[in-house]
Amino acid sequence: MNETETYDIQRILRKLPHRYPFLLVDRVLELEKGQRIKALKNVTINEPYFMGHFPARPVMPGVLMLEALAQAAAILSFESADAEPGDDTVVYFAGIDNARFKRPVGPGDQLILEAMIDRARSGIYRYKTRGLVDGQVVVEADLMCTMRKVDAAA
Repeated sequence: MNETETYDIQRILRKLPHRYPFLLVDRVLELEKGQRIKALKNVTINEPYFMGHFPARPVMPGVLMLEALAQAAAILSFESADAEPGDDTVVYFAGIDNARFKRPVGPGDQLILEAMIDRARSGIYRYKTRGLVDGQVVVEADLMCTMRKVDAAA
């Protein structure tokens, strides 16, 4: 995939094992293998977490913003490794450092997810990530993820 090519939901579904309501990437806007990804999460009032977080002032939970960044990073991991995910391959969180939340994200926002590979070694990836709404940083974190083979029967 080159920078100008988009990556629609069908392709995302082939790259990530997540499904509704936990799939948090709607489109990949840009991707440079081994370098970076820019993706989009449309935040809508229909998100199931808004019923309880918080009904009077719906706010996307910070942990879900980090999860959205990790899902974008996982797509970048699979693309960079020229790997296809299967029932036996998963990308797991290995660490989160320097997480900062700058402002709330709510219904109607388009959360732009950016991840840059800081380091990749032995199936362990370290990313510099950030999320933006209307060009303003709303979340940032250093994420560490690992790609592992798993026993699909377990």
